[in-house]
Amino acid sequence: MRKFAHITLVAACLATTAPAAFAQGTSLSFSGLNAVRGQPVEVRSDTLTVDNTTGQTTFSGNAVLGQGDMRLAAQTITVVYTQGDTTRISRLEASGGVTLVTAVEAAEAANAAYDIDAGTVQMNGSVILTQGPNVLSGDRLTVNLRSGQGRLEGRVRTIIQTDR
Repeated sequence: MRKFAHITLVAACLATTAPAAFAQGTSLSFSGLNAVRGQPVEVRSDTLTVDNTTGQTTFSGNAVLGQGDMRLAAQTITVVYTQGDTTRISRLEASGGVTLVTAVEAAEAANAAYDIDAGTVQMNGSVILTQGPNVLSGDRLTVNLRSGQGRLEGRVRTIIQTDR
């Protein structure tokens, strides 16, 4: 289970959001994920399948991955290991109603993929991001975790709550 300690799924700072949105406190940095680093990881599912020939481990049926206050839930979570090194995770894929929740943020999409080597996260299909009362939605979200830049595309909608 220690192999999952590398999981840091979404750290979004959306470059497509208007500067005024940031002034209202919407950064969508998913800072809550930083608090779980180094904590134990637990995965629950109806089925676990290990394929040593492809280097994949698949948790299917109500799969939930938890680390500290972070929860990743989907019908299927697949862990892809580096070819020739079954101790190093190269990619994490989730499909079937993906939900990622930290203590203060949440994201939903049909599918998500985290390429650990590239440091990128892609979420596709009815993406919804929430942070407190603020909500952003679109069809596709791509985030570079190293640069902190992201792009939300496809009928983007932003709802920013302002102080009254």
